[in-house]
Amino acid sequence: MNTAPLLTLPAEAAITHRQIEPSVLYFGTPVVLLSTENQDGSFNLAPMSSAWALGHTVVLGLGREGQTACNLGSRPDLVINLPAPAQWPAVEQLAPLTGRNPVPPNKPKGCRFEPDKFAAAGLNSEPSHLVRPPRVAECPIQLEARAERVQPDVSGEFVLVEAVVRKVHADPRIVVPGTDHIDPAAWSPLIYNFRHYFGLGPELGHSYRTQTPRSSERPAAEPELDGTAPS
Repeated sequence: MNTAPLLTLPAEAAITHRQIEPSVLYFGTPVVLLSTENQDGSFNLAPMSSAWALGHTVVLGLGREGQTACNLGSRPDLVINLPAPAQWPAVEQLAPLTGRNPVPPNKPKGCRFEPDKFAAAGLNSEPSHLVRPPRVAECPIQLEARAERVQPDVSGEFVLVEAVVRKVHADPRIVVPGTDHIDPAAWSPLIYNFRHYFGLGPELGHSYRTQTPRSSERPAAEPELDGTAPS
């Protein structure tokens, strides 16, 4: 891995670690918006931040009592939408909303039922190609997928979903021209870090396995996305 030099501390400044007991371990993961189909044929939109990819499979960690977990148990199609950092206010608008009615008792205080979450967050839907749930038009990356395995986690409080991506949609401004590669200099995910929202900082280096050129070897990147759909 090609990285910037590591910061080293003099011996007299060595850190003595503290043992702590944080209430959550959200130590920095991308935010995604999941669109799924409700039993009546309408659609739910939910933010979550426990998602990671293995090849073309995305593993999702969901609350057991949420509408998304309920939907995927019987209607496995979904869209995994990745918002840009500037879209964090829309994500936060969705945070206290649920598609379950009545609201499950284990939901945080202040959570309320909302049947039209797209409108509540000021977001627009657009049709998907292979699945029924719609895509979020404003999100720069949209993954049409199917939940192939839905099962409880070891604690019994959450549901683990293994979703296989069937089609990828990307804003052309974040794609390396002439390729199918996302340009990491043009794309920054929205990161949920201990319940605070962040974007990425400047590039530090790259892996030897990268299939995109170094920043210094390619033309200047397009202006950073502002979280709006291309006109």
